[in-house]
Amino acid sequence: MTQYREYDDVLQGTCPFGGNSIGGAATTKPTLSDWYPDRLRVEQLHRNGPAANPLADQDYEAAFGAIDLDELKADIKTFLTTSVSWWPSDYGNYAPQMIRMAWHSAGTYRIADGRGGAGEAMQRFAPISSWWDNGNTDKSRRLLWPIKKKYGNALSWADLIVLAGNCALEIMDFPTVGFGGGRRDAWEADDATYWGPEYIDMTHPASYDDMVVRDKRWTGKPGDDDYELQQPLAASHQSLIYVNPEGPEANGDPAASAVDIRITFGRMAMNDTETVALIAGGHAFGKSHGAVPADQIGAPPEIAPVEAMGLGWHNPVGSGNAEHTMTNGIEGSWTQNPTQWDNSYLENLFGFEWEQTQSPAGALQWTPTDPGAPKTPDAHLEGVEHPLMMMTSDIALKVDPVYREICEKFLEDFDYFTQEFSKAWYKLTHRDMGPKSRYLGPEVAAEDFPWQDPLPQADHEVVDTDGIARLKQAVLDTGLSTSDLAYTAFSSAVTFRDTDKRGGANGARLALAPQKDWSVNQRTVPVIEALRGVMDTFNAEGSGRITLADLIVLAGTVAVEQAAREAGADVEVPFTPGRVDATQDQTDVPTFEWLAPVVDGFRNYTMDGFDRVAGDLPPEQFFLDKAAQLSLSVPEWVALTGGLRVLGCNHDGSATGVFTDRVGALTTDFFTAITSMDYVWSKVDGSETSYTLDDRETGATAYQASRSDLLFGANSQLRSVAEVYAADDDGHERFVRDFVAVWTKVMMADRYDVKKG
Repeated sequence: MTQYREYDDVLQGTCPFGGNSIGGAATTKPTLSDWYPDRLRVEQLHRNGPAANPLADQDYEAAFGAIDLDELKADIKTFLTTSVSWWPSDYGNYAPQMIRMAWHSAGTYRIADGRGGAGEAMQRFAPISSWWDNGNTDKSRRLLWPIKKKYGNALSWADLIVLAGNCALEIMDFPTVGFGGGRRDAWEADDATYWGPEYIDMTHPASYDDMVVRDKRWTGKPGDDDYELQQPLAASHQSLIYVNPEGPEANGDPAASAVDIRITFGRMAMNDTETVALIAGGHAFGKSHGAVPADQIGAPPEIAPVEAMGLGWHNPVGSGNAEHTMTNGIEGSWTQNPTQWDNSYLENLFGFEWEQTQSPAGALQWTPTDPGAPKTPDAHLEGVEHPLMMMTSDIALKVDPVYREICEKFLEDFDYFTQEFSKAWYKLTHRDMGPKSRYLGPEVAAEDFPWQDPLPQADHEVVDTDGIARLKQAVLDTGLSTSDLAYTAFSSAVTFRDTDKRGGANGARLALAPQKDWSVNQRTVPVIEALRGVMDTFNAEGSGRITLADLIVLAGTVAVEQAAREAGADVEVPFTPGRVDATQDQTDVPTFEWLAPVVDGFRNYTMDGFDRVAGDLPPEQFFLDKAAQLSLSVPEWVALTGGLRVLGCNHDGSATGVFTDRVGALTTDFFTAITSMDYVWSKVDGSETSYTLDDRETGATAYQASRSDLLFGANSQLRSVAEVYAADDDGHERFVRDFVAVWTKVMMADRYDVKKG
């Protein structure tokens, strides 16, 4: 017991929920994660459930639709040109502040796994709410509270944050592309998303240097061939949204900063033109704040004292705001008219030479060398002017040859710059919303953008009941195996990501580049070819029409129904036609490449080079992440995996994890084997990924297995569900029912044409 003694004195007599104050010091009990840091946190699948949501019964589409958007925007715009004493507006205009809030809310999006973005207003919760880069966004949201209160639950915070950014741009004479509502708020913190290694105490930095040291998310150094940002991260540094504005490691090197910018903005799905447009456009407004050293600023909102009213970063200097405001440590404005859309940012950047200086907070920044350069007015003090300011990340646009060429085009053609910034802003603030059909309101842009994964409009009646019956028989007549049919349907649907609503079976992009060329999908190629023949024959008969997307899913329906019958269960799997077929021109190949799996435990697939990509993460962490991407519960995850195993749905057709002699029958054999004590699990040649199930008495090998298989017998929470399905009384009945339900859920995951949410 001596190893636990260090906690004994602390824990005696403390509150069972921790957080007690003992001897004037705040103390906390060790948590489950403290004791077992490598534990698979399966409970993340149940975050943000209906029990946490006070609006779980709300029809948000109807509620939002009842709002008079013109009135709402008028209220926001009136607010923007006011000021309150507890947080005065810079230049008498809150617009730049609201642009920053919206930008930082949306800018957490990353294309690798679709996480982040403005869609759930996660800026309200830790850890994002308390990132140093989000300093004082808590004030921006609190300023908006009277408007949120007026429109109440009909207006989500997520929609209000983005709309406030749009209105802010518009009152400064910038023409936005449009606005689509429909974002639903989250109701609890996300402690499951991996935002990168966090080893620097960012809560109350001792000095500004703490904020700028490069953390451990990079390999190599700028300019090296192996210089790379860890997957799936997008931000260059702990607690930042994008890049360090002072350059990597605050080194003040614009060329190195350009490298970081290209990597991080690329990870956020932005090309070079969009990147320059966003930086140059966003920095046309407002100012940066660095009046006070970081070591004088208080704790962020999540750990601020209760009397701070939920606000963080208390500034004890002067008024604590206005001319004393501290946010990112850099002080000043980029333009001489910070509340007007014009081209002065680029005119200043290229019109003057710049030298490195320091802000009052000690941060590196740049000042014009020409004493005749225009000045920028103080945001609060009448008659006071200051030199213009640029960040190292601004100078990067001037020194990088590609960025410079884009800037020069923007300088020559202000209308073109305006157009590109407008489109990039729309993409930034809507990128994680998924199909355009999910957008609400009268200001949705008419144009279909490639990043929205557009689909063609259906130009035919959906196949009727009689047609479905004939197609089912035609699929059976192909002689394709139950395993191949189920594998192909699942492969079409499993690309779906609930995080940004990308992927899924609609569009049949499984048959298009890049998906048709992924190694995990090679088993589907001959199946799709055979199904095309069924489709062509059926459509030529003239008695109805089926799309390839619908037929792939219907073929999976046939497989599951046949497998259930083989196991003695007669079920009808729901099938909802109406999917359409995308074209290759409608498929943005580079961004779809990001949907290729690193690990897909459902299909027992691990990509070549997994160790290089995964680092120290084991395959089951990726498997769990994919279950979360599909928005599965723990029972759904267990049922789906067990069913796919007995159906023989491994990517390579192998017997790994297929713990049955009746492949293709929807039995509970996977669960009975994984919970049985008749077997001993053994590593193959010391491997950490390959195992055998050996007969306990004879030592003979009964089955091959992977970590993704054994997970369901080793993890306590997953095993408890597997035991339900392995039970002799009603286990099989429950399993078939639950498998059909989760199969249907996955097949319908992207059908926003027939579902809400």
